[in-house]
Amino acid sequence: MANKSLNQRTKQFALRIIRMVDNFPVTRSSKIIGDQILRSATSLAANYRASCLAKSKRDFINKLKTVEEETDETIFWLELIEESKIFATAKILPVKTEAHEILKIIIASIKTTRKNQIDYQSKTKTNKEQQIGPSN
Repeated sequence: MANKSLNQRTKQFALRIIRMVDNFPVTRSSKIIGDQILRSATSLAANYRASCLAKSKRDFINKLKTVEEETDETIFWLELIEESKIFATAKILPVKTEAHEILKIIIASIKTTRKNQIDYQSKTKTNKEQQIGPSN
């Protein structure tokens, strides 16, 4: 269920960025920065969706690392848009907040998955040692 809601949340975030960029002023710099943030925001949504179809925990973590990178890049572009005054700070702030929240969720998911993977490997190793007996 959490995957489904985060899937929808990242998609809605990408749509929000699309609508924001469509309202940028028509300047050379806003076009270039707009193209960059469109790529990173839509990529984070698409890569999160791909992570839900991961073939293993390792694959899942690798895909989430890509989402983490794309989300961080999106935050960079949002900061640049704000600081260059391409778009009003008041309109950027809620989008930046959402990007930071998504980033926190992704980082927590990576940490949890890694911890669960280590715990599982530890349990498996302990079970094998119990079946075989202590090694000399």
